[in-house]
Amino acid sequence: SITQIVVGEIVNLSAGDQIPADGLVLSSQALEVDESSMTGESDLVKKDTTKDPFLLSGTKVTDGYGAMLVTGVGVNTEWGKLMTVDSAANEKAMERLDAQLEAGEITKEEWDEKKEELGTTEDQETPLQVRLNDMATRIGKGGLTVAILVLLVRIAKFLVYKYGSGNESYGHGKSDSELLVHDISIAVTIVVVAVPEGLPLAVTLSLAYSMQKMYNDNSLVRRLKACEAMGGATNICSDKTGTLTTNRMTVVQAWLAGKLFKDQEKDCSDVKGEVPENITRDATASICLNSEVQVSANDDGSPLYTGKATEIALVKYALQLGANLDEVRGKYEVVKVEPFNSAKKKMGTLCRAEDGKHYAFWKGASEIVLDQCDRVAMQSGGSSKLTAELRSGLAGTIQGMAEGSLRTICVAFREVDSKFMSKFDAEEDEIPSDGLVCLTITGIKDPCRPGVPEAVKKCQNAGIVVRMITGDNITTAKAIARECNILTEDGLAIEGKEFRTMSYAERIKRFGPKLERMQVMARSSPTDKFDLVHMLRTLDEVVAVTGDGTNDARALREADIGCSMGITGTEVAKQSSDIVILDDNFTTIVTMVRWGRCIYNNIQKFLAFQLTVNVVALSINFVGAVVPGADPPFSPVQLLWVNMIMDSMGALALGTEDPTEALMDEDPVGRHDPLVTPVMWRNILGQAAFQLIVLFIFLFEGEQLFNLDKDDDHELTILNTIIFNCFVFCQIFNEMNARDLTKINVFGKGFFGNRLFLGIIAISCVFQVIIVEFFGRGASVASLSWKQWLISVGIAAITLPMGVVVKLLPVGGKGAWSIFQDGEGEGKQNYLEKRVTELENELGELKDKMAEILATKAK
Repeated sequence: SITQIVVGEIVNLSAGDQIPADGLVLSSQALEVDESSMTGESDLVKKDTTKDPFLLSGTKVTDGYGAMLVTGVGVNTEWGKLMTVDSAANEKAMERLDAQLEAGEITKEEWDEKKEELGTTEDQETPLQVRLNDMATRIGKGGLTVAILVLLVRIAKFLVYKYGSGNESYGHGKSDSELLVHDISIAVTIVVVAVPEGLPLAVTLSLAYSMQKMYNDNSLVRRLKACEAMGGATNICSDKTGTLTTNRMTVVQAWLAGKLFKDQEKDCSDVKGEVPENITRDATASICLNSEVQVSANDDGSPLYTGKATEIALVKYALQLGANLDEVRGKYEVVKVEPFNSAKKKMGTLCRAEDGKHYAFWKGASEIVLDQCDRVAMQSGGSSKLTAELRSGLAGTIQGMAEGSLRTICVAFREVDSKFMSKFDAEEDEIPSDGLVCLTITGIKDPCRPGVPEAVKKCQNAGIVVRMITGDNITTAKAIARECNILTEDGLAIEGKEFRTMSYAERIKRFGPKLERMQVMARSSPTDKFDLVHMLRTLDEVVAVTGDGTNDARALREADIGCSMGITGTEVAKQSSDIVILDDNFTTIVTMVRWGRCIYNNIQKFLAFQLTVNVVALSINFVGAVVPGADPPFSPVQLLWVNMIMDSMGALALGTEDPTEALMDEDPVGRHDPLVTPVMWRNILGQAAFQLIVLFIFLFEGEQLFNLDKDDDHELTILNTIIFNCFVFCQIFNEMNARDLTKINVFGKGFFGNRLFLGIIAISCVFQVIIVEFFGRGASVASLSWKQWLISVGIAAITLPMGVVVKLLPVGGKGAWSIFQDGEGEGKQNYLEKRVTELENELGELKDKMAEILATKAK
């Protein structure tokens, strides 16, 4: 049993075995190991007693056999260390934090924050919730102060007016106890209204809504804080294999019959039309016979290929060219196979055809196989002597493919004469490999995922630095990075061994103060990845990391947002991550960033809306309480209704807005950026000033404006109802303004499609009508005439054009013209200039189409 293995024992290994412990190779025969669970790289690793004798627990033997000497078991294996290093480090860090708290070096708040970062706290509140709770507490204290002042002033007015001046009419006939209870209820209601309990509610609603939406977009959120943290990401450190690329080796270029064919991963019909059938037949037969690939069916009926990645790519290409794997193999009898090995870098198969002739099929490294060819298949359907000129041309083709990060494979064959076969001994003799005919040279690579270059560009436009961390060689890494738009002209690539020998100062000097020029790390180890993430976080960057292997666990935990792969990721990586990317696609990460920014944006919208209500409600009640001859116009029941609109319904309406592309035009929100931005203060103060002016006019001049008598209780109630009605509809219209704090047109894309928002607006309006017309004395209101309704709602509607005026005011160095920038595009250039560029591009596309049409007609 593997549970009883101890250090020093010898374990026999064969294909299909999972290695149970760490150890050294004692003997091996064509031993190949899949280390993707530890390294994240899908390429098989050859193991022997000299070049690479180290075997890791948890990896799998895919080919060959051998024996290993056990050197480590349990927690002493590399896998075991990965599982225990983080918990041990956390325990030590917690001990240091406790000592610092006892010594007074850090405050209790700092201790709580650092404890949460270590992941040892049971508090599930997100950082944004913590900040909002702190803000809510401060606002609540301010409201409490206003409430106490209002109560004191009201009591003072009561004493002065009723007992000081002997004004018996004060209080409109209410008893002293009724007046005192009324004043206390107003003060308590002010506190209730001032405390913005809707702030945490808005975050919870937004997070819950976003989590479900992100799941629909292939992102499984495991920790709530990751939703909002993703919106502030400034760096994304991504794996290459499977995330930026498809993790499926594919033939993308092929040289056949004297011609180079490109874009073969999309369509190979050009090969079928231009290459003689016999050349295609021989090339596909050589590929099918010279591989160990097996094809079966998945549960859904789709083909399932098993075998080496390179061979699968070649077989798929042969099938695309019209070959039938079973049919080809059925026509030939295999006499002998020389398997691929790293020394010869080629594989050969000797077969007997149905007509009794024998053929030797070879495939392998292009320079090796081509060197053994003396003829080449040509366009005529026959073969031509491989002259020095032709050989040089083929060498140039191979070089061109290699520079494009393609792995080149040459496929060749020859007929073996009967005289040779009569003396051939399959046990002793080798398959003839001289005098070959070159059939095809293929360029294979793991292609970039569709949409990744565009997604990377979006991240860069959004102020996010995208880096590629891979175990591949630096040439391949740079080529893929350029294809994915990661490696720019001024960007730098570095190997892990060089990075780990550099000091922090050397790295900053070479790559910039935020390491922004370091865009590719090749031949990286798990330690290099962790070190990079740790350094970026010390530079105050918000880092997202992708990983799929067990070895990525430390980096995933160290990052602000750890993203594991749902398809290829190991269970350890998933448990260590904050978000699981269900489709292993980089474009999903961009969607996550958009949702993260949407959460933060929605909270800011709600905050701007709620603070406006707070400022106006507290100001009007305070002034009404302290100014001689005036009373607070809002009753406790009215303020509670306003509180419901402002908190619960406002949070639901503004906290569930869907993200827009315009969010990716802004820079990331920094760790220490203020929650209430200058733009928000502009909107809050601008709207509050307008509403207060209107309400103060109604409060002090409403008696003349509406021809009412304040000494009459009923008419005073009508005036206060008009003020209340105007105030509520100001908030409803301002809720529409709050949908976008910068755009003039708040009824643009998505407004009429947001049924929840429209429903809440409609419900608010309906209930306001019901309260005013039917609640009567219970809500301290009186029924209004149609003219009074028209005036109060009409003046409140001015909130919308007022929002336009407020948004034209320059903030943060931006003038009024900045709001005309295109919110759906890059948002960094003038709208008209961008539109001209778009039209020029469209005109160019039309010209290209016209040229194609004319060329077709000419043919």
